[in-house]
Amino acid sequence: MSELQQRIEAAFKGELDDAAAWAATQEAVGLLDRGALRVAEKLDDTWVVHQWVKQAVLLWFRYSAMETLPCPPFEFHDKVPLKQHLAEQGVRVVPPGTVRYGAYLEPGCVVMPGYVNIGARVGARTMVDTWATVGSCAQIGRGVHLSGGVGIGGVLEPLGARPVIIEDGCFIGSRSIVVEGVLVEEEAVLGASVVLTASTPVIDVTGDEEVVWKGRVPARSVVIPGTRVKRFPAGDYHVPCALIIGQRKPSTDRKTSLNDVLREFAVQV
Repeated sequence: MSELQQRIEAAFKGELDDAAAWAATQEAVGLLDRGALRVAEKLDDTWVVHQWVKQAVLLWFRYSAMETLPCPPFEFHDKVPLKQHLAEQGVRVVPPGTVRYGAYLEPGCVVMPGYVNIGARVGARTMVDTWATVGSCAQIGRGVHLSGGVGIGGVLEPLGARPVIIEDGCFIGSRSIVVEGVLVEEEAVLGASVVLTASTPVIDVTGDEEVVWKGRVPARSVVIPGTRVKRFPAGDYHVPCALIIGQRKPSTDRKTSLNDVLREFAVQV
């Protein structure tokens, strides 16, 4: 990959002619589409972002031409075609669900009438439910459920910024929003309408004193929406936060643990 990386980085700086830059871009995005390349990956328990792969995605928009994309009875006019050969890849996409070229879905994924953007990666056995969206370069793990209307944000720039990452076994409740590179660690549960940004306080209220996280939900946490009082010149107001109210038990399998925790904590999903 080092040779391709060098070509992409040179193209991004404008050091290659258009033909060479477009050829390198097509090669890189083709590898993304086939799952041979990814924007971010976990190495030694740390998520590493490959900036040059993000550059390749941005270069696609620089060099790709607008074209009419027939999809009877629909028609699209865009720079990125739809992903193809889904049956061969063992992926189910329910009309009018949309997966853009340059996204990779592992076998066993189901996309209801939702949306998966270029550069994203979705793990095996994951459900992208109705009207859920997976933004550009987002990394969704295996066995994840993105419930109806969930919004997973895209992070293309700045290049070094971590994309939104939902690790294996997570459950994201209806109408929840996760943006700005937030990391939701494995087997966490977000209740309905939880909103997480890079600056949203994620407060563990299970102990005698609160523990506050930002940009991260610890593994197996059970999270619901909350508010906390903040003082402004005009007065005191309640601002959004997220509350960790418990933990999924690692001693049980994921399905049993999830069912138990939803009952135990009365989490709305």
